[in-house]
Amino acid sequence: MITKNYAPSAESNLTTLSIPQLRAALNGRVIAPDDARYDQARTVFYGGIDRRPAVIVRAGDATDVARVISLARETGLELAIRSGGHSLAGHGVSEGGIVLDLSDMRALDIDVKHRSAWAQTGLTAGEYTVAAGAYGLATGFGDTRSVGIGGITLSGGVGYLVRKHGLTIDNLLAADIVTADGQLLRVDAETHPDLFWAIRGGGGNFGVVTRFQFRLHELDMVVGGMLMLPATPDIIASFVAEAEAAPDELSIIANIMFAPPMPFVPAEHHGRLIIMALICYAGAADAGERAIAPFRALAAPIADMVRPMPYPEIFPPDEAGYHPVAIGRTMFVDAINRQAAETIIDHLQASTAPMRVAQLRVLGGAVARVPADATAFAHRQRRMMANVAALYERPDEAAQHEAWVTNFAAALRQGASGAYVGFLGNDGQARIREAYPSSTWDRLVAIKRRYDPTNLFRLNQNIPPAA
Repeated sequence: MITKNYAPSAESNLTTLSIPQLRAALNGRVIAPDDARYDQARTVFYGGIDRRPAVIVRAGDATDVARVISLARETGLELAIRSGGHSLAGHGVSEGGIVLDLSDMRALDIDVKHRSAWAQTGLTAGEYTVAAGAYGLATGFGDTRSVGIGGITLSGGVGYLVRKHGLTIDNLLAADIVTADGQLLRVDAETHPDLFWAIRGGGGNFGVVTRFQFRLHELDMVVGGMLMLPATPDIIASFVAEAEAAPDELSIIANIMFAPPMPFVPAEHHGRLIIMALICYAGAADAGERAIAPFRALAAPIADMVRPMPYPEIFPPDEAGYHPVAIGRTMFVDAINRQAAETIIDHLQASTAPMRVAQLRVLGGAVARVPADATAFAHRQRRMMANVAALYERPDEAAQHEAWVTNFAAALRQGASGAYVGFLGNDGQARIREAYPSSTWDRLVAIKRRYDPTNLFRLNQNIPPAA
């Protein structure tokens, strides 16, 4: 039987509680290592992460969150916060510590009249999007249905509506957050504005958000889906140029990779380099068809699934049991010309990973219209984000794939350094610093010291409190 020191409330004395007592003290579910659900509960999205926490608490409400934070503070145990469990570094699970799992907190209150929604952080992007879509409304998250809205919002949020409506944080109106001292605070532009600024891109360093209030946009139908083209240096460079010249309504995620042997891919293209583009035009269908026409004209499409659809259908269905083992690197670049396209092709061809990819996301539009110092995400003027990744199966191959990713990223690097904190893995402190320009970093450190001086929230892309 596991016993831990635990403070049930701010007014009571510390009490030593067993797991059964902990279950009795909380409104949510408590999962111990001998529980039949334990292995499933400790599994995160990415494979190769095998950590065994001392206890997993699926919080039922904000009171549970405050109590678990008190438990971690009093015991000194490492605290992992899990929303959807999609951290590349596996930050949603701890080895020997406490996992505070928010996945049971899924309440969603949509105010159609005022176009806003209060959403608990256990919701996934897909769940939120489907519910809002029933009213012809949307908030932009990422591009994956199962990602938790907690992690993606705190990181920034780059997805299908990024050029039209900005990052997820650009549509964040307020939040309820439990800080390291157990206080539940409502933060917005007027109340605790420093903390509100920090959580818009600063990750989970400052507390546990239990609810977000988002702005909703009218968006019923989009023109979207997957467009697959052959990948040559000229086509890649032209594709990026068209994406930059496109209207703000059009956001594109271009994955340059080898064609998988999927039923919709003609057999003669299996294993050949392609651009697998995920396209979303957030506007009228006729204008969307005109905006997408230049991409179709670059080459005869290998597959064309772009069509008018309700916005929630833009998210691909989840693949049950899919837990990829991946190494990746994220950066910002300012140009993908023919030479850069050749670099991409050369490196993809040199890898032995079963799946390797270079992903390009053109930014601009609404992202660039927000001042750089308005949020902790400060890379507002960078023209595009590039991500390179290798997915593999054998753990003994990790070193060679890590070397390939490192070399590939170095070859693509352009201009000032930079990184998107939401796509960082176990990259190290120097890379975390690259996510935040110096003035942003200094401001974040000062806010961290104010709200979490002992670095209780440290299992993340960590911003240590100033000395």
